[in-house]
Parts: sequence; C-alpha cells; structure tokens
Amino acid sequence: MSNETPLMKQYREIKEENRDSILFFRLGDFYEMFFDDAVIASKELGITLTSRNKEKGQNVPLAGIPYHSSASYMAKLVRKGYKVAVCEQVEDPKTAKGIVKREVVKVITPGTVIDTDYLDDKSNNYLLCVYIKGDRAGIAYVDITTGEFKTTELEGDDIISKALNEVHKISPNEIIVEEKSYENYADKFKNYAAISELTMQKVSFVKNSEEILKDYFRVISLDSYGLQGKKEAVAAGAMALEYILELQKCNELPINKISYENSEEHMELNLTTQKNLELIHNQREKSNLGTLLWVLDSCKTSMGTRMLKSYIKNPLLKVEEIEKRQEDIGYFIDEVLIREEIREILKNIYDIERLIGKVIMGTENGRDLIALKKSIRGALEILKILGNRQLFDSDLEKLIEVYNLIEKSINEEPPFSVREGGMIKGGYNSELDDLHDISKSGKNYILDIETREREKTGIKNLKVKYNKVFGYFIEVTRANSALVPEEYIRKQTLTNAERYITPELKDYESKVLNAKEKIEALEYQIFKDISSEIKEENRVFQELAQNLAYLDVVTSLSDVAIKNNYVKPEVFEGFSMEIKGGRHPIVEKLVGPGEFVKNDILLDDDKSIIILTGPNMAGKSTYMKQLALIILMAQIGSYVPAEFAKIGIVDKIFTRVGASDDLVSGQSTFMVEMSEVANIVNNATEKSFVILDEVGRGTSTFDGISIASSITEYIHDKIGSKTVFATHYHELTELEGKLEKAENYRIEVKETENDVVFLREIVKGGADKSYGIEVARLAGLPREILNKSKATLKSLEAKRALIEKKMKGEQLSLFGGVIEAEEIPLEEEKRVLTLEEEKAIEIICDTDLNSLTPLDALVKLSELKKMLK
Repeated sequence: MSNETPLMKQYREIKEENRDSILFFRLGDFYEMFFDDAVIASKELGITLTSRNKEKGQNVPLAGIPYHSSASYMAKLVRKGYKVAVCEQVEDPKTAKGIVKREVVKVITPGTVIDTDYLDDKSNNYLLCVYIKGDRAGIAYVDITTGEFKTTELEGDDIISKALNEVHKISPNEIIVEEKSYENYADKFKNYAAISELTMQKVSFVKNSEEILKDYFRVISLDSYGLQGKKEAVAAGAMALEYILELQKCNELPINKISYENSEEHMELNLTTQKNLELIHNQREKSNLGTLLWVLDSCKTSMGTRMLKSYIKNPLLKVEEIEKRQEDIGYFIDEVLIREEIREILKNIYDIERLIGKVIMGTENGRDLIALKKSIRGALEILKILGNRQLFDSDLEKLIEVYNLIEKSINEEPPFSVREGGMIKGGYNSELDDLHDISKSGKNYILDIETREREKTGIKNLKVKYNKVFGYFIEVTRANSALVPEEYIRKQTLTNAERYITPELKDYESKVLNAKEKIEALEYQIFKDISSEIKEENRVFQELAQNLAYLDVVTSLSDVAIKNNYVKPEVFEGFSMEIKGGRHPIVEKLVGPGEFVKNDILLDDDKSIIILTGPNMAGKSTYMKQLALIILMAQIGSYVPAEFAKIGIVDKIFTRVGASDDLVSGQSTFMVEMSEVANIVNNATEKSFVILDEVGRGTSTFDGISIASSITEYIHDKIGSKTVFATHYHELTELEGKLEKAENYRIEVKETENDVVFLREIVKGGADKSYGIEVARLAGLPREILNKSKATLKSLEAKRALIEKKMKGEQLSLFGGVIEAEEIPLEEEKRVLTLEEEKAIEIICDTDLNSLTPLDALVKLSELKKMLK
C-alpha cells in the first residue's frame, strides 16, 4: 500500500512470517494486534476493538493489552487452541534511528507454555511427537517447564492403537505427528484429537536426527541415554526438539538430558481400560473425583502428585522394583513420627522442577528464588531426619552454597517485578548501597557538602542550591568572590551573586538524579548474575526435585495405606491370583468405612475363568473393576484394599465394560463392543487379566449368547489369561461343565415375599434369575407398569417352557418363532388380546430389559402406555 506507514509495513512483514499465529506486536507499554488478529482477540479475550489510520483513508482493526498483564491473555488464547507469536522491541527506542527494530522472540502453543502461573501445577505440560514406520512407532514427549524429555518405542501389528494407548497414558497438551505417519492413519489421529480435545498438527520428518540430538546435548554418542539402535525413538525426539527450538527461538531451555523408557517394563493399559477404570479422570466431570488418583493422592507437593500420576498409568512388571517401593512405603508405615515430620516439611517445599526451569528460561523473579531457598532448607531438614536411611543422595555442598547465596543477596519479600528494584539486600553490593544511600539521604548529603565547603572557603553564607536548568550548584555573594577556590567552575553570574559547580557536586548530581533508574538497572543485573550462578547447578536441582517427589509419593502411599487399612500384597512371577476380603478402593471411600461388602477371588492353573451371573445393580461391575484396580495398585508398589493378596505379575489389563455408540467415528454400540473384544483377543496373553461385562448384549439374544460363549471358549483354549466374564445369559453357566478351567459364581440375592435384597456377596454357583423388574422398581417406575411387566414376564416364561418342551430341550432363541396364544392355557388370559396389546407384548419380548438404563426404560414404557390407551 503506497500510503502505508513504516510501522504497518514492519508489522505486515513480521506477520507474513507468522500467519498461523496471533501476533502480539510490542508498541511501548502495550502489545497491539491488528486486522484479523484484533478481531479474534477482541472476541476471545473480551477486549475493546478499535481502529487506526482512519485519517489516511484506512480502517485498520486494532486491539491492545498492557504488556505487564499479557501473560494471562496469552494463556487464555493458547487454552482455546491458538498459537501466539510474541514480537518484542529488540533495541532501545531512545537510541534507535528510524523505526524501532522488532522481532518475534517466541511462539507459544499448548505444549510450549512457559508461564507456569497459568498451568495446572499438579499435571505435566507435555508436547508429544509420534512417528510411525511400518510396525514400529517412536514417541517422544517433553515438558519444557521441568526439563523432562523422554522417548519410547512400540511395535506390533495394530501399531496405531498401541501408539494412541501410549499417548493417552502420557496425557499431552499438544501432539505433533510426522506428516507421513499422519497421512497413513489420518482417521485415527483425527478421531483421537476430537475425542481428547487436543491440538494436533503435522510436522516434517527431520533428517540427521541422531546428529541433531548429539549436537544439542553436546555428546559424541546417544548410547548413554539408552538410545542405541532406537531409530524411531531418536527420530521422534529430534522432531520434538526441533519444533520446540523453532518456537522458542534462541531462548535457553531446561532440557539437559533425554532418556529412553522401555515400554516392556510397564504394564500395558489400552485406552479403553484407562477410561473404564477411571484412573486419573472420571468420565462424567473430567475431574479426579472418584478416581484412583483421588484415593491415593495424599501428596504434599505438586511434584509428588505428578509422579504419582505417572506411577498409576505405568504399573511395573519387575518384581524387584515393586518390592523396592513396598519396602520404602513399609518403612514409613512403621516409622510414624518420621513420616509425619517429613510430611509436615514437604508442605513448605515448592515446585523445584518448575522453579529451576524458570531460572534456566529467564522467567524467574525474586519470589521464585526465595521459594527455592525455602525448599533447599526443607530438603536439608529432611535429609537430617532420615539420618542413616538415605532414600536419596544430594550434593549437599552445592545446595548449601546456593542457599547461602540467596540468603545473603535476596530480600525475604521481594517485589513481583524484577525491574522495580527492592530485591537485593543491603550489604551485598557496595555500589548499590551507595546508590540507596544517595536516594534515601540526599538532603543530608547536600547539607554535608555545604558545611564542608563553608569551612574550607571561609564563606559563611555559601549555599548549595538546585534548579532544573543547572541542576545542583554553589551560590556565593559577589562580596565573597575573592574567597572562591580555583577549582570552582563559574556557571552563571547574577546581579549580587555568582553560581559555581564542582566535580564532586556534579558527580553527586548525576548519582542522585539517576539513582532510582540506576538502582533498578543495577539490581536487575545483580539478580541475573545470581540466577546465572544458580543455573549452573540445574542438574543438582532437577535430581533433588525427583528425589523429593519420590519421597512425597511413598509417604503419601504409606499414609493412605494406614488410613484405609490396606495390606502389603505379595507379588511374584507366577500365574495365580488370590485375594481375600478385597474391596473396591474408590467405592469404599465413597460409601464410607465398614460399609463396603468384601469379596474373595482365587484364579490359578486349575481355574482361570470365572463366569459371573447376577442382576443389574447387584455389584458385578464393581467386583470386576475392584480386582483390576487391586492388581494395578499392587504393581505400582502400593498396598491394597484387602485382608490378604497374592498376585502373579500381570502384563496387561483389558476391560470391556458398558456400552455406548461412538458418534465421532459413526460406530454402533455393538460395533464398538466387538471392536474392543477383538482388540482383547488379539493382544491378550497368558499373563493378562481380562474383565468382560455383558458382552453380546448389543445384538439379539441368540447372537449374543453364541458370541459370548465362543469368546469365552477362545480365551480358555487359545489364550489362557485370567478372566472374569459377567453376563445375564444364564445359558453361559453351562460352560462350567464344558470348559475345564471355568467356574460359575453369582451375586447373592435374598428374596422375601415382597422384596429382593442384593447382598453384594460373590458365591459359587450360577444365577437363574435376572431380577430386571426389581431393578426397575428400585429405579422408581410406577407400580402399574411393574405389575403389567410381571404379568407379561410370566406369560413369556410359560411360552419359553412350552417351546423347550416341544423341541425336546433344544435351545432356541426366546422369541424366534410365533406361538399362538391359545396353545398356552394361562389363567391370566381370559380374553382375546387386541392388536395393540399383541404389538406391545411383541415389543416387550424384543427388548432386553436388563440392558436398559432407567431413562431408556421410562421412554420405552411411555411409548407402550400411549399404545395401550
């Protein structure tokens, strides 16, 4: 544009290079946004939209925010999925010739946020990269606020599912996918991004991946990081690192190592299992209420909670590692006073991981250093309490050095801004002390000069004065001019007086007039020098953070074990599983102590499959999830809710619980169900634990029984995994006699003349009733509907009995044929049914009452009621 200003021309050039970002363009004390960016920012941030350059015939949309409060606005945009490019003035406006030079100094995305004030302190902020080649996948994930950088590799036939399972475990805030990998599995990636509400984008493959990582970490080989021969992991790591470096420009990062996580050392938990067991988030409110984390998290630090989350999602497979955690938890269970003293100190320890990350990235302030100092003091106190039982080693000398440095230099209550001054203690820097003295006692200093000069010259009426034109000067009457020393420099002649300056006075003037500005600049420089010294010890602090987080986790798990009456499980390299008096850790906490009904289980080489029958709401799903959670807790090293537990190591937990349509991918309930079952039978091993709840109910009764029966036989004959199969198909109880390792169990029910009580106890034997109508009664359905249902059920049961008798016991679909009403002489049938009544009965017959939710039942019954009016 010919009449475009130099500023707008500069803006357009910078914006052209950052078209996918909202550009925060620094103008003095504000960040301004123009054109479409301004319109978006106005809408998303609720700020005023104006315009500029109207006088030049232009109408440029404009929105701005103060730079000192910009972090919250940036964080809000990033949370909404936008990228934010921050453009700063990179030269002093006072010395700039022409327009001030500006550059984008960083680009912020959900996975590269560095302002920790706007992050969940109890969750990592991971950026994750996925690279898939053939049947292998490399995954790398980075938290630039803590410096954590890890990679892993996966392999297998359904590699995309394995990769997404791992992604869900890690729970990143942003995903980048190598472009060819994305193209090969676009539907899967899009589906996952939509369900998880994550930012996901494609990136180009990075050539010379290994060289990039070696150059960054300044090593000659990646072998020490466990990455030898891990081509996919190295490629993913290089792409993640390049992406971050590109966005952060030249900013230093707290990433000083990369580590390889062997996926074969942790239990496999697929995406469905993670959701069904509600390990970290519940499926209703997306919070941790009613989750395993909610039960186990008694941590005092955010570092501890983050580590506990990782433990829950990555149960161990090595017995010796599990026993090491058990040993540490057991120590703190026994040593009550030590545990409570340490937990009290942990309350006052800050997030060292993120504090040292801020120091490295240069976003720290004085309060962060004070928090670091307090945390060091707490760590030293803990080490002293632990005495000879050192759970971890730390470089005490370095910690004490940093503590003393902060102690003697930084005020206990520094201001929030590092540019305001007031951070550095008196006595730490002599030049700064002089500036503070000048600033605080300027008047006294002037009086001292005046007194000294009077005594030296003998001029009794000599005065030191100040004005805006000359600054500070010495005024002498004309009568005393002869007494003026030679070093005085005449500055102005008045009618009755002469005005002079001296080198001392001008030097003082320079100091006093610029004292505040100099104090702020010098304090900032001193502060950054102190931070640089601390930065040199970043490895010491990152190691300390990990050690304190582990201590927090094991003391938390010991505290939870005592309060909830957990026992130490025996874990071993074997098949069998025996639990006595087991409880569901989450439900038990919700219903209160002593209210939960305990149950046992024994699965071994002789009996590996349990066929569990019983009515809805009686506790089948709770029992099965309880078993899975106890196994998982045992393998993270935790004590478990039971009276006794002996558990053979489980390599994978599979769950098929509940039924729902997948609206995103357009799959029906039954298709989702069968897809999940297919994943189980294709990936389970003899060492796996499988829970199946009501498999086959998404289709017709006959099909459902056939599928459920075949699945059970396949698991029994081909896989051999420990399995609990809950079903309403009482026909499946016959498998006990057919399958050598199958055994029937049921939920005990107590029947009275007018009521049914679900006892929640698991006992041997199969159930022969579903009690669906009783469940409907508990849900609050009207008595009229219940009575009608009972009469219909009685009629249907009689029909079934007649069919089975006629077919000599051959099992048929319950509603497979049409039976004439007159063939069944029932007392209830005193008249011929109307067409509407017959149609209503047919609808009831074709409905699986036991699979209906209370809401579904109400809708169905409302339809029937309208039909019969």
